[in-house]
Amino acid sequence: MSAGLAFIPVTDLARMIASKAVSPVEVVRAHLERITALDRTLRAYLTVCDEAALAVARAAESALVAGRPAGPLHGVPIALKDLYDTAGVRTTGGSKILADRVPEADATVVRRLREAGAIVLGKLHMVEFAYGPEGLNAHHGSPRNPWDAAAERMPGGSSSGSGVAVAAGLAPAALGSDTGGSIRIPASLCGITGLKPTYGRVSRAGVLPLAWSMDHVGPMTRTAADSALLLRVMAGYDPADASTSVLPVPDYLGALSGDVKGLRVGLLRRFFLESATPEVRAAVETAARALEKAGAIVDEVALPAVAHVGAASYAVVASEALAYHTGWLKSRPGDYDPEVRTRLQLGAFITGAHYVRGQQVRALVRGEVDAALARRDVLLAPATPLTAPRLDERQTTLGDGPSDVRGALIRLTRPFNFSGHPACA
Repeated sequence: MSAGLAFIPVTDLARMIASKAVSPVEVVRAHLERITALDRTLRAYLTVCDEAALAVARAAESALVAGRPAGPLHGVPIALKDLYDTAGVRTTGGSKILADRVPEADATVVRRLREAGAIVLGKLHMVEFAYGPEGLNAHHGSPRNPWDAAAERMPGGSSSGSGVAVAAGLAPAALGSDTGGSIRIPASLCGITGLKPTYGRVSRAGVLPLAWSMDHVGPMTRTAADSALLLRVMAGYDPADASTSVLPVPDYLGALSGDVKGLRVGLLRRFFLESATPEVRAAVETAARALEKAGAIVDEVALPAVAHVGAASYAVVASEALAYHTGWLKSRPGDYDPEVRTRLQLGAFITGAHYVRGQQVRALVRGEVDAALARRDVLLAPATPLTAPRLDERQTTLGDGPSDVRGALIRLTRPFNFSGHPACA
């Protein structure tokens, strides 16, 4: 089992494969060996495509020898949250209801990644139908945070397996989805990079939805450069998704200069740091001072409307999720995780007026973020107000008082699903 190959960043791995310093077969085999050795405990994978991945790796090796590399990810293995359609491989959404669903075609982003040379290792565990931030799944078992698996700490969700796989070296990169923080929460709790792109930047065609107007899909990696590389491949207009932008896709990787001198940073203390535990608050303040020392210009900024995002975003997500699940809730209610079923059923109590008011708050939040960014380049805040709770933990204490764990985990991420702005953890 080669741990070294399993922890090389995607950008370096792609260069090593292109220069023939390492073969795609070696890289894929190294990851499959780690999955075999560790995943019985960590539970990152729902489906491992070992034979298919090795076959594609051998073909990639032959293509490389013949001087026909497929693209910037040639021979690089990745893993997918189990809500991305994969041709011939089951896609269940972490559910019992879709346990036997085998799509005939890849999701748009999966197809783009394959065309760029990526090799799919398998499908990753997730919260049922992406509806929960803790990372729990009553049907398949809950993944363990690899930094403290013995203590059975939450990996975060709903892209739980994605966070665990990347952090533990079971995949160099993974895809997640983010409706209220489901990329950024596991990225934060597992110590990796998770990027929620701008709404409409990446196609969701062939991706099981939670709430159509708030769903985002994006990469989960070990470095910002890796996320930039994957986003460049994934992004772009797709006629199969009317929400996608027609704007050209920038060279995200080329834009990473590493120089922050003169960068205008807005520090979000109000609501964001006020909510955080002392250790999280100290980490963010330390980061702000480090940016200033490196030449960035840091000032404090507030987004007053985010205080209303909790109720407003709940109205939007619950309404849209119920619309997708109504049929199954009537015909197969017993096949849902009871907690997920309750969340979905509560959507029936959201009125049209609640939904409209939620969208009005959404416009206010978007306007405030736009105004803050008109005079700044980025905003700085914690992704989560606390570190990884135990899997059985339901209540916690934050900087501003007691909170249920679920509400605490999504408190600081969902404002940017509401606004549609990009956010990275």
